[in-house]
Amino acid sequence: MDWLAGAYLWIVAAHVIFVIFWMAGLFMLPRYLVYHQEALVAGRDGEAAEWVVREGKIRSIILTPAMIVVWVLGLTLATVGQHWGEGWLHAKLLLVLALSGYHGWAVGYAKRLAKGVMRLDGRRLRMLNEVPALLATVIVVLVFVKPF
Repeated sequence: MDWLAGAYLWIVAAHVIFVIFWMAGLFMLPRYLVYHQEALVAGRDGEAAEWVVREGKIRSIILTPAMIVVWVLGLTLATVGQHWGEGWLHAKLLLVLALSGYHGWAVGYAKRLAKGVMRLDGRRLRMLNEVPALLATVIVVLVFVKPF
């Protein structure tokens, strides 16, 4: 465990880098879903098929791998930094769990759209696009301000 403690700042840096990758994917995929759904509604089947491919690539190349690395590095930081008893970490973990759930919802919605199933109207889909930004804002405040 000592070698991890010596690499703590490197782990923090890697964690932040992969959080950026994950958030980029969480900002992009819901926007892709909006465009995909608009193509389906308009009957542009060829364009909708292209969105299916794009969504699959962003999931497999950026989104899911980044989320896994974020979780592994974050849990490592919590352990090495001995933060488990701190309230801000518990709140952060709850929000990261919610963000992971959002990730799962977006992936599931993409798979449903690929089958032509639309459960949300365009307005709601656009509103849901803002969830990652709101959660990320609160998470950053928790990490840096540590209000409790």
